[in-house]
Amino acid sequence: MRYISTRGLVADATFEDVIFSGYAPDGGLFLPADIPKITKEDILRWSSLSYPELVKELMAIYITEEEIPRADISVLVDAAFSQFTHPEIIKVTELKGHLNILELFHGPTLAFKDLALSCVGQMLNYFLEKRQKYITLLVGTSGDTGSSAIQSVRGLQRVDIIVLLPRSLCSRAQELQMTTVVEENVHVFRVAGSSDDLDIPIKKCLLDPELVKRHGLCSVNSINWGRILVQIAHYFYAFFRLSPECTEEVEIVVPTGACGNITAGIIARKMGLPIKLVSAVNSNDIVARTLTSGNYVPMTEVVNTLAPAMNIQVPYNVERMIHLVNDRDSTSVRNLMEEFERNDKVKIPQSIVSKMQVQCCIVTDEDIKKTMRRCWQENGYLLCPHTAVATKYHYDDVDRGDSRGVLRVCLATASAAKFEESVRAAGLQPEISPKVTALDSMPTRYHDMEKDDDWELTIRNRLDMIHHRRHSLNSA
Repeated sequence: MRYISTRGLVADATFEDVIFSGYAPDGGLFLPADIPKITKEDILRWSSLSYPELVKELMAIYITEEEIPRADISVLVDAAFSQFTHPEIIKVTELKGHLNILELFHGPTLAFKDLALSCVGQMLNYFLEKRQKYITLLVGTSGDTGSSAIQSVRGLQRVDIIVLLPRSLCSRAQELQMTTVVEENVHVFRVAGSSDDLDIPIKKCLLDPELVKRHGLCSVNSINWGRILVQIAHYFYAFFRLSPECTEEVEIVVPTGACGNITAGIIARKMGLPIKLVSAVNSNDIVARTLTSGNYVPMTEVVNTLAPAMNIQVPYNVERMIHLVNDRDSTSVRNLMEEFERNDKVKIPQSIVSKMQVQCCIVTDEDIKKTMRRCWQENGYLLCPHTAVATKYHYDDVDRGDSRGVLRVCLATASAAKFEESVRAAGLQPEISPKVTALDSMPTRYHDMEKDDDWELTIRNRLDMIHHRRHSLNSA
């Protein structure tokens, strides 16, 4: 298995090359050179596997035996999921009205990002120990990615991590999960701007080849292929739980931000899994506009919503999605994305949009609150606001009478315990989690970036500080 850039100017990369990369050198994103098809026999054989076993099977397809032997993959995956609280790691909860919720939030930070990032952290450390090298991860977050990334590498000797979060735009619990980590290898910055604002200096740093080489700089945002790879597994798991005989198509509703999760779903579908995909978004609706009309145009200003982890206006994995559905045409991807970077907008041809085959649903804050209340009243089950965005699609279908005979599951991307503010806004009593409650009494460690600060320079200065600290430790 080799990897290529979506923009066509980088090819024949190894999995190790890719997992230690951010953007490809040509500005694109890495994907496998080929998406292998799985047979009906494979699907039947996999149908009885646990979630960790599915992750291992998929990793063995996309990582060669020479890079990580199958036995080592098994050890790494088991270690990655050792901190999860549910014995199945993830699970489907069946509620009234044929509402199925795939709970992906049983990891250490109560968010689905733990699933992929715990594995990515293990794989990074595996290669670093083998090569005796050091890296620095540079991460921007709209809420959950930062805390999951920190958790996956905190305390590791060969990894430093710099996280930029949008100050006051995450939930209180999300921010505390990042700012209460005091290990020396963790560097947290609260930025006076949106998640899209802070992505700009991060991308500039990741596209500077000298800076990347000097500091071993890479990203574990969903630009990192390792994230996408692990996320493919929960589509297989959801399909098998809803269609145990593997004979019926399953519809999967995905709360969508940067499109990493929905990209994994498209790959699962291209591999041969019979699934339909629905992208559910909040009021920051660029994904819905892009996937329905082709208008890839950010809103003038990001709207602060009750589902903050989805407040994204540049869903960079759209680039991967175009490449996957449009016959791997790197030239058209490069032309479209370069036009977007020049003009901050681009019109994606309808011929490409129609191939996405992703239905969309736009959900307002008022919709989120009504959905959270309805689910609680009917089931005594508390949804996080992001999961409510997906569940609204299901309830609309039920109310229209269109859901009969449809096998559908909504992805629960986080625990409601992380979103006390949104739960109270819906008129409900917040869920008490010891993990979240404990954050209030922990010491904090972070720095602030103000609007007038040079954010890129701040990142570069922190990289130099990390470099000098490592040099001093190695010289001691």
